[in-house]
Amino acid sequence: MFANVSGWIACPIIIALFVGKWLDKKYNSEPWFFIGLTAIAFTISIGGILKILMKYLKDIEKEAKEKKDLLNKDENLNN
Repeated sequence: MFANVSGWIACPIIIALFVGKWLDKKYNSEPWFFIGLTAIAFTISIGGILKILMKYLKDIEKEAKEKKDLLNKDENLNN
């Protein structure tokens, strides 16, 4: 989980930083490409993190339901 979240944070931001600086130098537009691409990368990072969070929340809910069902089954067998 840590690796997934770290990847969603680092990769888009690092790519945006390098591409933004390169485009700013190429078109002599400092700092607009840098700022714009960094903002877009930040938004992409948030979306990726939310996607991972939702997946893990579903997995946790599924495991909790399975444990509850297993406990209920065991309780019914003991009665």
